[in-house]
Order: sequence, then structure tokens, then C-alpha cells
Amino acid sequence: MALPLEKWDQNWQFIFGGHAWIDQPRHEVFRESVLNHMIHHRAQLGVYLRLLDKPIPGSFGPSADEM
Repeated sequence: MALPLEKWDQNWQFIFGGHAWIDQPRHEVFRESVLNHMIHHRAQLGVYLRLLDKPIPGSFGPSADEM
């Protein structure tokens, strides 16, 4: 189920122990906590595959290893 566009600008909070650890608009939380995290781990996987001398799979088409 997709979130309506007007909800993306609403504030979202992560509260733990009575302290707001995250207090930002939803679109910022999604970018920082979801997308950046996935991008980081994708890059980390690439480093490990390079160390094992394995080809890097393409994410959005062929990678340089497949050309």
C-alpha cells in the first residue's frame, strides 16, 4: 500500500526511553534510514566480492565486469 503524497511531508518520530531519537519529515527518514542504508550495504557487498575476485552483479543493467 503506497503512502499518499501529502503524508511524506508530515513529521515522523522515533521515540525510545522518552527521548525522540528521530524527529524529521517522513521523506527525510526514508532517504536517510532506508535508501542510504541499502546503498551502503550494496557497496560493502561489492568490496567483499572484489576481495574474493568475484564479478560484481549489475544493479540497473550490466556492470563493468559483464562488458
